[in-house]
Amino acid sequence: MRNYFCLLILLTLTGSCSIPVAREQTDAFPPVFPDYISAWIPCNIAPLNFEVGGASFIRADISVNEELLASLKGKRLIRIPEKKWKEWLAIHKGKEMTVEVSVWSDQYREGIRYAPFTLTISPYEIDNWLAYRLIEPGYEYWNRMGIYQRDLTSFTEKAIVTNEQNHRGCLNCHAFHKFSPDNMMFHARGEKGTTVLVTEGTPRRLDFDKLTSELRATYPAWHPSGDYIAFSSNRTYQSFYHSGKMPVEVYDVASDLFVYDLKHDQILTDKRFINPEAMETFPSFSPDGSTLFFCTAEPMAMPMENRRLKYALCRVPFDASTGRLGEVVDTLYNPQVEGGSASFPRISPDGNYLLFTEAASATFPVWHKEADLKMIRISDNKRIDTKTLNSEEAESYHSWSSNGRWIVFGSRRIDGRYTRLYIAGIDEDGRAQKPFLLPQKDPRNNTTRLKSYNIPEFICEEVRLGKKEIRDLFK
Repeated sequence: MRNYFCLLILLTLTGSCSIPVAREQTDAFPPVFPDYISAWIPCNIAPLNFEVGGASFIRADISVNEELLASLKGKRLIRIPEKKWKEWLAIHKGKEMTVEVSVWSDQYREGIRYAPFTLTISPYEIDNWLAYRLIEPGYEYWNRMGIYQRDLTSFTEKAIVTNEQNHRGCLNCHAFHKFSPDNMMFHARGEKGTTVLVTEGTPRRLDFDKLTSELRATYPAWHPSGDYIAFSSNRTYQSFYHSGKMPVEVYDVASDLFVYDLKHDQILTDKRFINPEAMETFPSFSPDGSTLFFCTAEPMAMPMENRRLKYALCRVPFDASTGRLGEVVDTLYNPQVEGGSASFPRISPDGNYLLFTEAASATFPVWHKEADLKMIRISDNKRIDTKTLNSEEAESYHSWSSNGRWIVFGSRRIDGRYTRLYIAGIDEDGRAQKPFLLPQKDPRNNTTRLKSYNIPEFICEEVRLGKKEIRDLFK
């Protein structure tokens, strides 16, 4: 009966009772794109469709424990049926799936069978949705952008908001309270610009210029209680270079920290973090809400001294009953010792690990080829090995899944120009697994979609904001 069942699947998925068998064999792994070889994947992720460049025909035999699940075929790419894929992942959680690829091409007219590779199906799920901004990498067309969401269990992508709704102004810095689609915020710049605050699914304007004339809300961090949002207030500029590998440098000439009290609609400040003697940025709360992490640097003459500008990574206690910051400031990353510059501190949901980006200098690592992801174990400030996450190109913005078993981050490792999203598993000891590219229905979309992904954030469900609701905020 089992053999009959496997044969039935084979005939159904290939659409034929005959499928070619390659004449040659090699011990090398297949040149599949994206590179899913030896990947550790969530048990609810979308199918890992792949292509082989130059192929005229591809065969993929998928099995678990030497039991054939299906033989798939394609001309240049392999598309895995979504329904069957979901069934396989659900049944085989915690097991290894084996994929054996055979390729026919001008070079291998009678076919070549490559060494099989494995996919480890993690027992841990990933959050169903992922939010991100899509933007041209050079920012020349900043008036054509939007914040989108992708169903990670399928290939569905939907717009949360586009700048067709706010007079073509810039949209940026979206953030969610505890992965909730109903409690979020984003900035809408330009004509009738504002911060849009969504609570219980209802959007409203949050005009900070009516609360303060000195501070400008930039990078946000929700407090776990939902009662506060910490912001940095940044004066940001860009420098464009005529030569060299880094065409753009983005930098701040001033930046401070403040806290917005949602319940009382007021801004809370601390003189230590509102002064020209230091530049603070990238706030991030601990999961229990007792600590605020941030980056800080001594001001430099910008942009001339940009390469000397290096940010430390610090923490300060936070009192949720008053919204006030504590007295003692601890330094977790000292650039005078470490030699680099820290940005984007993000704490794992269990509070054990802090993931950040380290570049040689400055505060905007996406344009820094040398930028890498780094991790600290918070309890003893021990550095965790993250080599498997990094590449020769820039790694930048990152975030944790709600269960702490997955991270998503932006990387320019494919071509050095476009930022694309990678997902990696994190085990109980903070060790990172090999990252894999965000799956696409057609893997060619990874290179033909000429947009950069920006600020990836996990969310537990779909965001449902009416287009008219948002548009009416800017009338």
